[in-house]
Amino acid sequence: MISKTKYKIDNAGIEKLFARANITGIEEISPLGAGEYNAVFHVKAHSKEYVIKIAPTDDVPVLSYEKNMMASEVFWYEQMREHTSIDVPEVYFTDFEKKIIPANYFIMERLAGQQLDKMEFSEKEKADSATQTAKMAAQIHKIKNDKFGYIQNGLYDNWYQAIKAMVYHIIRDCAEKGKKTVRGEKLLLFIDSHKAVLEKAECCMVNFDIWAPNILCRREDGSIKYAWIDPERSFWGDRTADFVCLEMTVPLADKKASLEAYNSVADKPIIVTKEEEIRYAVSQAYLGLIMEAEKYFRYTPFHFGWWRNVLVSKLLFKKSFEVLKTCQNTTPKI
Repeated sequence: MISKTKYKIDNAGIEKLFARANITGIEEISPLGAGEYNAVFHVKAHSKEYVIKIAPTDDVPVLSYEKNMMASEVFWYEQMREHTSIDVPEVYFTDFEKKIIPANYFIMERLAGQQLDKMEFSEKEKADSATQTAKMAAQIHKIKNDKFGYIQNGLYDNWYQAIKAMVYHIIRDCAEKGKKTVRGEKLLLFIDSHKAVLEKAECCMVNFDIWAPNILCRREDGSIKYAWIDPERSFWGDRTADFVCLEMTVPLADKKASLEAYNSVADKPIIVTKEEEIRYAVSQAYLGLIMEAEKYFRYTPFHFGWWRNVLVSKLLFKKSFEVLKTCQNTTPKI
């Protein structure tokens, strides 16, 4: 999709970046993926398949948590490779010095397979793909930390402090574009009113971007193998946040299949109580706030992405605030 943040580069420029990594003999270059932030290309050299990801330049306005996000992505690949059995690409070369181009980039292997949403599944395979996705989420939640938040933005002692700061930064991002987000300010008040619940959350790796294009599938020996890509939006936080992307419009308590699959392998099962519903609703609204804000940075009202974000954001806020209102005696007013 067209996006204002994507770095513009021609094939000759890409060849220079590969030469810096001592990779020559390029045979093919083509745009790759459904992402809407980085510029991503498939490159074939000496019959080997590569992917190069190029971040926006420093002068391109982006959301606060997206600054220096590429270094974060490399970190999360390392965490997943070291602590899980999830198949992730090997990173061959990173260049964050901006000497050749004014943008960070890295080169990694191209994994075999198709995006999950492009696969032709039987009904059984489709159900199994949802099961496997939930089980992979359980694996990354075994990766622990004692501080919360985005590693590129600074970490906090508990989830209440971290999510409040994360929301505040998005509100500030909107303000820099001359936009006021009433729902974002309302979310801040809900966070304060549920401080005691949020402070209890345990800390683990959260992907927060578990959507079909970030899961690759391939058939091998009569079964389907899965791999994960693009963990760049990951943070240290509350595990229930990853369920926002699993069966997105379904309330947490009704995500029966995902919860059953997750709990079958999780180090700590999720038992849905009022507190889990509150924490889930806060994360749901946070995603709504991101989608509200990012349209100002990526699109114009003439793009499909703008109106998709408007509609999805509205739905996420509605679902979240319904829960957060019922879980307290009074509704925050601004």
